[in-house]
Amino acid sequence: MRSRNPVVLTALVAVVVLASTGCAAAAPSGAGPTGAATGAAPRALPTTGVPDYQLGGGYAPPAGVTVVERDSTERPAAGTYGICYVNGFQTQPGERAAWLSDHPGAVLRTSSGAPVSDPGWPDEVLLDTRTATARATITEVLGRTVARCADRGFDAVEFDNLDSWTRSGGRLTRSGNLALAAALVRVAHDEGLAAAQKNTPQLGTDGQRRAGFDFAVAEECVQYDECAAYTEVYGDRVVDVEYADTLEQDWSDVCAMTARPRMTILRDRELVPAGSDGYVFEHC
Repeated sequence: MRSRNPVVLTALVAVVVLASTGCAAAAPSGAGPTGAATGAAPRALPTTGVPDYQLGGGYAPPAGVTVVERDSTERPAAGTYGICYVNGFQTQPGERAAWLSDHPGAVLRTSSGAPVSDPGWPDEVLLDTRTATARATITEVLGRTVARCADRGFDAVEFDNLDSWTRSGGRLTRSGNLALAAALVRVAHDEGLAAAQKNTPQLGTDGQRRAGFDFAVAEECVQYDECAAYTEVYGDRVVDVEYADTLEQDWSDVCAMTARPRMTILRDRELVPAGSDGYVFEHC
């Protein structure tokens, strides 16, 4: 849904490219300071609590926050359930050149050989999920990033842009993306991390049944009346992020809804850190 939900991850652009992709050698995987240990059973997302979505830069969580998602280049917030953001199906801003140079066969291309960019995020190119060979390369590269998430003490990982096939001009398929998702989830579980389905309500039960996802992170499921697609599969293990610039209901009305995920928050579109101009954070 990022094509209709363009979060500006300004903090990520400044990160060194190879560090963000995990193309450089990652630290040895193992027990993090508070999170997962390699080979251990993943720690399940709590079914109650208050989440925060800090992809625009980490900051001290507001009082009462118990679940925090941050980028893989950062460290988890102490004392919270930590979710690590990994762009699983597209390249991060600034990584295009590294993928084209080091892993050219893993990048989706047109018939003329040009890389296929996300229409809403032209600095991100789509990864090629069509063949087992390309999926293996992607899994190997991103596996290093997942290992770093575990080593830093995160409890779970979110793989973004699972729905990239819908923006590929018909080149990618749902089944190819599910096959890559399953491979990435296996890597996460091997590292002792739970794995989140990101958006993609059209999967129905296949995100859990075929890919093995443990919970869901949704954006604007209240705004687009999609919440049941997640809660009917994952129950209370759903985090929903609504955005202040598009939400058409009063926040008090959202909180009064019985059909919304229990862990629903309101954030500013750019996800800026607390204290920055435009910062918004509300929870029910």
